Amino acid sequence: MRQVSIIATMAFLLINFLACSKKVADTTSAPDPEVTQPPVKEAPKSPCAEFGNLTGADKEAAETAFVIYKDFMKVKNYQEALTHWKVAYRLAPGSNGRVKSHFEDGAAIYKYFFDQTQDKNLKKAYVDTIMMIYDKRKECFGDEAYVNGLKGFDYYYNYSEYTTDDNIFQLLKSNYDVKGKNADYFVVNPFTKLLVDKVSDGKVTASEGRKYADLIMQSISTGKASCKGTLCQAWDVINEYAPARLEGLEGIEGFYDCEYYAKKYYDLFKLYPDSCELVNLAYARMQYGGCPQSDARVMEVQKVQKSKCYVAPPAIGCAAQGNENYSNGKYAKAIESYLSCVDQASSADQKSKYLLLVAKIYYRDLRNYSKARKFALDAAKARPGWGEPYILIGNLYASSGPLCGTGRGWESQVVTWPALDMWAKAKSIDSGVTSEANALINRYRQYMPSKEDIFFRNIKAGDSYFVPCWIQETTTVRTSD
Repeated sequence: MRQVSIIATMAFLLINFLACSKKVADTTSAPDPEVTQPPVKEAPKSPCAEFGNLTGADKEAAETAFVIYKDFMKVKNYQEALTHWKVAYRLAPGSNGRVKSHFEDGAAIYKYFFDQTQDKNLKKAYVDTIMMIYDKRKECFGDEAYVNGLKGFDYYYNYSEYTTDDNIFQLLKSNYDVKGKNADYFVVNPFTKLLVDKVSDGKVTASEGRKYADLIMQSISTGKASCKGTLCQAWDVINEYAPARLEGLEGIEGFYDCEYYAKKYYDLFKLYPDSCELVNLAYARMQYGGCPQSDARVMEVQKVQKSKCYVAPPAIGCAAQGNENYSNGKYAKAIESYLSCVDQASSADQKSKYLLLVAKIYYRDLRNYSKARKFALDAAKARPGWGEPYILIGNLYASSGPLCGTGRGWESQVVTWPALDMWAKAKSIDSGVTSEANALINRYRQYMPSKEDIFFRNIKAGDSYFVPCWIQETTTVRTSD
């Protein structure tokens, strides 16, 4: 009986197993057509949601919003653009995993509203929002150095009152610290300006300043060599500004070394070996840069200087000592010598001559425009009716484009107005400089702002205008057209 019971039990289990197997096989081979699998969301490739992470209505809404907000931006309807941009930004800040332009677009939209309001609290809220958008870009796509550069650029040109120069400088510097000679083009000019200011003020050491000055020049060479299309135009603007601005650091003795001066002025000498002015300049600059007398380039220039440009020195006195110091690149000592000549001068003409020499050294060699103007004005005061000091002051103003702006644009253009004032004054009091003054006026008139430029700033030709920067002069608005 027990054996029969076991057999019966096994038979029962086998029947149930076969029944279940058939049921599973039937289900697998012929699924119910009404049953559908739920969609599976893709795992995000970054911390930010992308189109592929969305389904149904959300995905459609995000993709549509990305297209529509750009259409509204094209026609400058920023209110509608913002409405759709917010949808795109909220649903899919990671876009398709590649496109990143919506972050810069968002910053541009909020800048528009920033410019439209006078409410200080609202302005600050817009700036905070823009910076949060940049931070979101960093969260979604990384590249912290690029994002820091964007923030530094925007702070410098648009929102400087909402942060400090030190913060802007650190943001821009971090771009160079990471990318070196491949730094993003838009950081170069503002970083150059702040670097020169900080080195000049002693807030950045000469060694650190030289490191970044070299990096700036390397980045310009790299950018110009590898650029394509319209980006090359941007590098052209940068190349007009940054090197000229860095030249201002030549006034700090010891900042640039022998190689800097030798490369720059020896090459100039090789181009014009028959120009005594350039021969003497090359020799003086290499001496100023600390090049040893044994340097083959110094020896070559000195040989030409002695054979072609030798002038017998006058009896040793303050003027001769000043000339000797200047020829050897000892600019500070040359100034001391010429100022002692001022004290010893027996006539106003002699006094004004040495004062103007000092002004020229501060302008051309030490790049200290404020002191150059001061001594030029002293020269003019010592000799009324002499136009040359005002010619020099006009040149100081006209060459301040890179110092007061970016080399182009409004801040760099308006410096031509006080320059023209000085040249006009020079020829009005001294007929001997009329030809030079007219040539300068005709040359620089083209660099003045246009009628369109002044229209958008709600000013008109003939208005009074205060030029800031180191110039600090009230002048008259004029246009180039």
